[in-house]
Amino acid sequence: MLALVDGNNFYCSCERVFQPRLKNRPVVVLSNNDGCAIARSDEAKALGIKMGAPWFKIRHLEEEAGLVALSANFALYGDMSDRMMTLAAGLGHMQEVYSIDESFIDLSGIPGDLVRRARTIRRRIHQWIGIPTCIGIGPTKTLAKLANAIAKSAERKPGSYPAHHAQICHLGACSPQELQALLQATEVGDVWGVGRKIGAQLRAQGVHTALDLQRMSPAAAKAGWSVVLEKTVRELNGVPCIEFEDEPPAKQQIACTRSFGQPITELHDLQEAITEFACRAAEKLRKQRSHTGQIMAFIRTSPFREKDPQYSRSASIPLPTPTSDSAHITQAANAILKHIYRPGFKYAKAGVMLMDLQPATRQQLTLDLDNDMPENRTRLMQAMDEVNQRFGRGTLHLASAGTAGRHRAWSMKQERLSSGFTTDWGGLLCVNNDLLP
Repeated sequence: MLALVDGNNFYCSCERVFQPRLKNRPVVVLSNNDGCAIARSDEAKALGIKMGAPWFKIRHLEEEAGLVALSANFALYGDMSDRMMTLAAGLGHMQEVYSIDESFIDLSGIPGDLVRRARTIRRRIHQWIGIPTCIGIGPTKTLAKLANAIAKSAERKPGSYPAHHAQICHLGACSPQELQALLQATEVGDVWGVGRKIGAQLRAQGVHTALDLQRMSPAAAKAGWSVVLEKTVRELNGVPCIEFEDEPPAKQQIACTRSFGQPITELHDLQEAITEFACRAAEKLRKQRSHTGQIMAFIRTSPFREKDPQYSRSASIPLPTPTSDSAHITQAANAILKHIYRPGFKYAKAGVMLMDLQPATRQQLTLDLDNDMPENRTRLMQAMDEVNQRFGRGTLHLASAGTAGRHRAWSMKQERLSSGFTTDWGGLLCVNNDLLP
């Protein structure tokens, strides 16, 4: 048996933990540069706000319906995720963190009442860190994911599923007749692994529900669509086809890209941004213990500013020796920038991608003929990562990233950013002594 533990409206829930005034109010969290809604509370969903809705189109709801919009505070969400995952791990003996708000738990061999155990963990997460969750249990990842969706819908939309499945749904404990009824009540597009495009194609072929998909021939799913859909069909029938990964696989590419808070025209501002992005990518590279052998960088104007001259360019450069050194990666990225930069344009976005990744344990030896090989500064990079992890990102950084912090010309627009309640000493909540007994 597998369980999927999922934080409900995770970003909004993180904000509500430290701002009780937001409870029972419609809340949305906005994307980078406060562009569009990437998270919505149940109250915001009830107002008809769709995922990805542009902020300028829903801004009128601030006055009309009391909508609260917040800039994304990813440092806070990441820290709260770590706390939630630590508690969720107590549900079983192995954990796969699937996303910032979801993790699969292996329940194989766990004795006793799994639903009662799940309720204990759910209650503990809510009591200790304030995040509401739903838990789905099933014999495969697809069924656990489906059970989680049922648990959410049964709680949020009374009547969509039987009420006893709210918050905790254990499909493995259902009778064949009850499981069939639940699959029949689920739209095929709501099944994990079935996207919007494939869902439309399936409905055109008469496959409208999860039960219809379960009854499809795996061979027909593979022939008509892909091996991925074949695995989905088998998993709906209780046959595990998607492996449990207690450690995430190393990424084949690492990218860091951002849109700017305002148009950028000067090369030195772009150099600051490229340095920041290269260092962030290098930090991720070291975290998965890899080296990169090739760097790609790009800059582009905004396609939405149709009256402005348009320009987009990217280029890549191979490294003489694979590395994870921030300075060496930044040097290569800025060399690319100088090559592709053209004056006279209003740049809206830039990014750095690390490619040709390989394990850090693999070394490429070369003859030191020109004595121009970069020195090994592994300990320096390790020290920089440890300082930034302890005292906050950006405590130590390369000088070419600039010294103006959030006031750099290219910095993201975050006019509605909440405090770093758990990640910044200056953001800690203070208790008013006058309120103490």
